[in-house]
Amino acid sequence: MGAGRSASSLIRYLLERAGKDKWEITVGDFSFELAQEKTKGDQSARPISFDINNEKQRRDEIGRADLVISLLPPALHIVAAKECLLQKKNMVTASYITDEIRSLDKEAKKSGVLIMNECGLDPGIDHMSAMQIIHRLQAEGADITSFKSYTGGLIAPESNDNPWSYKFTWNPRNVVLAGQGTARYIENNRYKYIPYSSLFDQSETIDAGTWGLFEGYANRDSLAYRHHYQIENIPTLLRGTLRNDGFCKAWNVFVKLGITDDSFVMEGSSGMTYEDFIRSFLPAALDPLPLPVALARFTGVDEKGAVIDKISWTGILDPEPIGLPDSSPAKILQHKLEQKWALKQGDKDLIIMIHRFNYRLKKKVYNLQSLLVVKGEDSVYTAMARTVGLPLGITAGLMLHGTLKLTGVHLPVMKEIYDPVLRELESFGISFREEIL
Repeated sequence: MGAGRSASSLIRYLLERAGKDKWEITVGDFSFELAQEKTKGDQSARPISFDINNEKQRRDEIGRADLVISLLPPALHIVAAKECLLQKKNMVTASYITDEIRSLDKEAKKSGVLIMNECGLDPGIDHMSAMQIIHRLQAEGADITSFKSYTGGLIAPESNDNPWSYKFTWNPRNVVLAGQGTARYIENNRYKYIPYSSLFDQSETIDAGTWGLFEGYANRDSLAYRHHYQIENIPTLLRGTLRNDGFCKAWNVFVKLGITDDSFVMEGSSGMTYEDFIRSFLPAALDPLPLPVALARFTGVDEKGAVIDKISWTGILDPEPIGLPDSSPAKILQHKLEQKWALKQGDKDLIIMIHRFNYRLKKKVYNLQSLLVVKGEDSVYTAMARTVGLPLGITAGLMLHGTLKLTGVHLPVMKEIYDPVLRELESFGISFREEIL
């Protein structure tokens, strides 16, 4: 369910295995044309127009399936999951587990159903690779004192042709809304909390060796993973997101201005220009000033510096009509950025994931780094689509062949899933390089 930008590599993987495994793949998307485009006329595929909120269609299509893979918007997974429970069908997703999904655990176990969540990149490969290292170190008798993990969906150097060093490789809405709420983690046994208003002021420099320096900012909730990773007493645990150098300072201008807010509708947005839009968030006392100067003074950045250059490049300061009726600030910002941060046909993206462990073993202290770098093929079969879709497809295969004997609601943190998934990912060139720093 869902044939968007993250589905291309998943669908290709399933179709490549379909003949040997005698699979029939139904690909459902609200857009029939998109489902048809992704299946490319393959005889093992059945593209359909699909609406998860159509009760009869949902019941019929899930009823005819042996396994459901949901790449729907996260809020809709619960609708699919409840139908899967009614019909005793297994389900797998790439999205963060929600309290609603987690509450189905008891019923799923009673019905003999497996709902496997967080089987994409981040969350997904991050969990599997981290747990493989954690379990190995624990088996060796190591005392893990710190674990920090960062993942970035970035743009490959040869396709980096804009001042932000960034383009959309996954859901633009999620990018615009990223970080909202309060980030929580633990550092040297002290709980740390970063409100959204300060998040992009507190980025950390992350050295990825020959790939360069990046900015890392904290994800919303690192604390929960002490339990998920079975390292409840670890003094330091942080999970974060990577961006290219200079991104956070520029993005923070949007945050300070308030235009990443999705909680209200702006009156008269259809008649506004982008210049009007930005000025509506600035104090009236700054109205006489040129917009770049007013914005710089309000947000405390250099009016002739790189940050204002980045902001101006987006076109969001221009007297161009917005043309979006009744939209939130975040939707207006997203609309403009989708025009500027779109992947071109020949563009390649880049995934970088870094795990860093500090641990004690036999009275010695070690710093271990595990690095994953994946480059996309093109603007369709991106590194993002590969690293989200392939672990989903491999997990689906394990479930269809009965390799996983689990029931209930789970994350992929156990050896019986992470070992075969990571092993097969290596055959696709998706593998980590470990070194002791």
